[in-house]
Amino acid sequence: MAEVEMQDDLPAHLQTYHAFNKLVLFGILSVIITLSCMALGLVGHAPVIAVLLGVGGNIALLIAFAVLG
Repeated sequence: MAEVEMQDDLPAHLQTYHAFNKLVLFGILSVIITLSCMALGLVGHAPVIAVLLGVGGNIALLIAFAVLG
């Protein structure tokens, strides 16, 4: 009887697992974009380009995850 209940819950658990994986991937990519733009602005002495790439990259990331998610 427990196996039947587990098999009924499997699709919901898989959906939650994949949603969590996407959330973690989004967080990692967002941190990478932010850190690379900070390095470009501070070390590379290109603050305007760093701001444009940071804002544009995060917006592109949001749109990509909204469309694919």
